Amino acid sequence: MRSSSVLIAGVAAALLVFFLAAFTVSETQLAVKFRFGEIVKTDFAPGLHFQWPLVNNVRRFDKRILTLDAKPERFLTSEKKDVRVDFFVKWRIADVSNFYKATGGELAVARQRLSEIMIDGLRNEFAVRSLVAVVSEQRSNIVAALKREASEKVTGLGIKVIDVRIKKIELPDEVSASVFERMRAERERVANDLRARGKEAAERIKADADRQAQVIVAEALRDADKIRGEGDAKAAKTYADAYSKDQEFYRFYRSLQAYRRSFANGQDLMVLDPDSEFFRYLKNDHGK
Repeated sequence: MRSSSVLIAGVAAALLVFFLAAFTVSETQLAVKFRFGEIVKTDFAPGLHFQWPLVNNVRRFDKRILTLDAKPERFLTSEKKDVRVDFFVKWRIADVSNFYKATGGELAVARQRLSEIMIDGLRNEFAVRSLVAVVSEQRSNIVAALKREASEKVTGLGIKVIDVRIKKIELPDEVSASVFERMRAERERVANDLRARGKEAAERIKADADRQAQVIVAEALRDADKIRGEGDAKAAKTYADAYSKDQEFYRFYRSLQAYRRSFANGQDLMVLDPDSEFFRYLKNDHGK
């Protein structure tokens, strides 16, 4: 009976030692093992591990990507205009040993240090840019510069900046109207410039088209006069050849053409002397 009690007590003590000595690390965690408060190991793979009870202790940290969603801060632009900026940062623990040494393993301390770094960076970036540039096309440049600067400064904290985003930039009411008016005026100036260039190009194209049309018409009239002259010359030659071959027949043919043109309408009235040369061939019974 006594031996059974001793055995049970031994098993219980062994189980207690096992539970005190064993610890697990999940895939989403980073672990640090200490010996009397001094770091002795940090590179733990996910799974079951062991430590010396009362000699060692282990702390675990989240190795997933974390978010710093800071409260909106006010900054001054290069024109000393006040803006309210809302931003957030994606970060994670990259070196757990340096992270513990720099922050004591407190996420709140890490967030505070990271927030200060980001605010200083934003203040510097906004101070060298105008208000119009800040609220328009240069936001991506600000984010890129801020991420680059912050990545260098947080190395000593054992963390890594994954991404930086500016959610919104708000202007005071008294500033918004003037900024939008300046932006509207700038867009209007660009639009007027584009319209003027388009009108100039249209006038140039129209003038060139008019010039080409005049050239084409002039060349067409020239060619028409040339062809007409060649036709008239050929007709005259034909008439001359016909006349030289049979003068009487030529006169008869021309008279028939004159009759056809004169009486083509059927309603024309002509007052002529019956003995006129015009009726020469109509009075001849033999057609001569």
